[in-house]
Amino acid sequence: MKNVTVFGNGVLGSQIVFQTAVHGFRVTVCGRSAESLDRAKKSIAGIAERYQKEIPGTSAEQIARGLANITYTTDRALAVADADLVIEAIIEDLKEKQTFYKDISGLLPEKTIVCTNSSTLLPSDMAAFTGRPGKFLGLHYANHIWIQNSAEIMGTDQTDPAAFAEVVQFAADTGMVAVPLKKEKAGWLLNSLLVPLCVSGCLLYAGGYAEPKDIDSIWRIGTGAPRGPFEIMDVIGLKTVYQVLMMAQVSGAKEFAAVLKSDYIDEGKLGIATGEGFYSYRK
Repeated sequence: MKNVTVFGNGVLGSQIVFQTAVHGFRVTVCGRSAESLDRAKKSIAGIAERYQKEIPGTSAEQIARGLANITYTTDRALAVADADLVIEAIIEDLKEKQTFYKDISGLLPEKTIVCTNSSTLLPSDMAAFTGRPGKFLGLHYANHIWIQNSAEIMGTDQTDPAAFAEVVQFAADTGMVAVPLKKEKAGWLLNSLLVPLCVSGCLLYAGGYAEPKDIDSIWRIGTGAPRGPFEIMDVIGLKTVYQVLMMAQVSGAKEFAAVLKSDYIDEGKLGIATGEGFYSYRK
């Protein structure tokens, strides 16, 4: 693999772009508008700065080469014209993703392998819409991927083992610890562990038992973890948390999702990305 195209340039999409580019791959970012690409460029530039600060031994030349490996376009056909791999990191909505795959299916070269970075949806729910179920699978990253560098790879019953192996190798070649799953699991491994923690934190807060900072504090002290559930949710982004809560089969989750929307999301408090969520990050 040499040419990678990424659709979706939000928090994690932008991280995937730079992580891939700094490891020597040519990456095309495809956005819906010139404005969205401008936002992506600023986000990726910020990630590049953090990367150099947080990865010991990273030179300015490496960062510059990584940024030079990235191109930007709003033209979907041009974006995938020579793609060896397409990574989809758009909104976490099944119908949106199905429509996206249907729209690009006729544009893809025969060689192209397609991966979804969906954190909660099963690849098998989208495979038929891609027009290439044998070359479709899931590739899921953790946030802050240059430090928390796990990449889970999950196929469907229709995924070609050769395509699966190529994606495992790609993950390793981009600095990830590749973790293959033996079969499909909603929530993958990481989120199957993480979501119950965050939901439990939300329900403790919603029930009036304690404030977010105290819930986080008891988790950090009691487990040695670097962040508590509310700190983690601010990093993830509260829009994504809202979507996860709406899908969670846990009593009280949807009720708290409504509060999250009215008291935080509708007020523009989306987490670290906007400077405020459960905590304030404004300087």
